[in-house]
Amino acid sequence: MPVLHNKISNQELKARLIAETEPRITISFYKYCLIKDHQIFRDILYINFFKLEVLGRIYIAQEGINAQISVPISRYKKMKKYLYQMHPDFNNLHMNIAVDNNAKSFWVLRIKVRNRILADGIDDPYFQPSNVGKYLKVREVNDSIEDPDTILVDMRNNYEYEVGHFINAITIPSDTFRDQILMVVKILKKNKNKKIIMYCTGGIRCEKASAYMLYNGFNNVYHIAGGIIEYTNYARKHGLPLKFIGKNFVFDARMGERITDDIISHCHQCGTSCDTHRNCFNNFCHVLFIQCLRCAEIYNKCCSIRCQRQIESMLDN
Repeated sequence: MPVLHNKISNQELKARLIAETEPRITISFYKYCLIKDHQIFRDILYINFFKLEVLGRIYIAQEGINAQISVPISRYKKMKKYLYQMHPDFNNLHMNIAVDNNAKSFWVLRIKVRNRILADGIDDPYFQPSNVGKYLKVREVNDSIEDPDTILVDMRNNYEYEVGHFINAITIPSDTFRDQILMVVKILKKNKNKKIIMYCTGGIRCEKASAYMLYNGFNNVYHIAGGIIEYTNYARKHGLPLKFIGKNFVFDARMGERITDDIISHCHQCGTSCDTHRNCFNNFCHVLFIQCLRCAEIYNKCCSIRCQRQIESMLDN
């Protein structure tokens, strides 16, 4: 019986990753589609991705797949070919290649079965996430941002918006998508006939949000195809102006991709210009926050004096 989950320590896995000499490609993809036997589907996918040395985080549910992975360059085409053949709706599945593709993003392969590939807080059997808003390409996005009658909505968490966002975009004040998707309908309820453009990192959140907006009677809903990642890659390739400023937060070891040189956020401890996220070094806290190099040295990579003292106390013992 093949191994269907990781049994090696994170420390050893990280050491193996650092020792790798072949470059990897970091990719994200998702698809809303029916996956009936999702546990069997998950196990088959794990076996084959393990053979291809794929690393990353993948969620499988009856409503589809959501993945952020890295794969050795020499195995990228084989991985795509296998994935396209695994499910009828995966044929020519769009893949977002990371903007910053030089860093090592994942060190382990984790594939989990969940109730939803994206927790949304919606308890309505009549809602169909497949009925989505219209896709916008990069040139259309840039033109629409300048339109005063257009509302551009960031469907990411506050800490993502803080370090980088589209010019003129509004944020929905929460750190969970399940809260935001319900809140955005209430916040924009008086704007049902305005042009509303939604965006997120790679498209999965804004696509579902656009469907929920349409379901709630909004008439002119769009979302950016491929999210910030696809927008940035296309704009750079074709020499188009970037309307996204700052850093794109990502949920892997990199914790961010530099889009423009603008630093629009500040260190949470001293207030200096900074957009480097860090998890508090105190594992009992582990809060995500922004910290400059000077404060990282002063507080020993902790979010507060209290956490710093707790770490020092444990080291003394």
